[in-house]
Amino acid sequence: MQQDDARPPTRTAYHIGPARFEAARPEPALYIVSTPIGNLGDVTIRALETLAGADLIACEDTRVTRVLLDRYGIRTRMTAYHEHNAAAERPRLLALLAEGRSVALVSDAGTPLLSDPGYKLVEAAIGEGRKVIPIPGASALLAAMVASGLPSDTILFAGFLPSRTEARRRRIEELAPVKATLVFYESPHRLAETLVELAAVLGPARPGAVGRELTKAFEEVVRGDLATLSTRWTERDPRGEIVIVIGPPADEEASAADIDGMLTAALGRLPPGKAAAEVARLLGADRKALYERALQLKSTADAEE
Repeated sequence: MQQDDARPPTRTAYHIGPARFEAARPEPALYIVSTPIGNLGDVTIRALETLAGADLIACEDTRVTRVLLDRYGIRTRMTAYHEHNAAAERPRLLALLAEGRSVALVSDAGTPLLSDPGYKLVEAAIGEGRKVIPIPGASALLAAMVASGLPSDTILFAGFLPSRTEARRRRIEELAPVKATLVFYESPHRLAETLVELAAVLGPARPGAVGRELTKAFEEVVRGDLATLSTRWTERDPRGEIVIVIGPPADEEASAADIDGMLTAALGRLPPGKAAAEVARLLGADRKALYERALQLKSTADAEE
């Protein structure tokens, strides 16, 4: 990143359609600026004022951010800040903050720090006593949540699930009993596999929704139980950014038939002790009783073979 001693004007002009605005130079701070997740009209006036007045914009990809800046006539200097150069660039950004400059941090889309590399910069800035100011706005997480039709009183954002099958299953099992609506980000080529795994672990009747290309021309929100969703994309990969939303587990206790079904499924790949432990963790039930039942089921299955 090249150092530039030239100070920007105290007010910077930019435009929205026929209207023209002037942005005051913001106070020295690190600004966490939310940008649109697709539709460029979703940017806030405060975000534009911050981007227009800042000394520098740190962004994942300058080419992506340039599209937004060009739309609104903003000419603020940019520098790339992403996971591959963060270790080298972070000290330079912190030095600018120490000099009393203002730095606006943006991701390619949405709110920075949600599944992007901005966390360590914010942590370091706070550690050095610098002011950190959030500029809220668009978020794929919130857009999918409010469009899903699922309970929003308690939400757990779990980011991206692990890519490896075993690690992904373990993570889903950990989240299964959580009394909250779960939200995941997922890549298009793993969506079908992930939905099948979610249905297998959480149960086919659990309600969910998949948001795709939110705020863009081909926006799609598909709602249904996990059994239905898991068969939707089996033959093709969808395009675009994906958000999966899953409703909380039912409050009622599992029936004996449900418990036997879960134990039988677990016994298909685990010994009785581990199968009982897995189901006990999912249901919050007594492990010893489940172990005894798992032994009975295994004995019956062995006798029938």
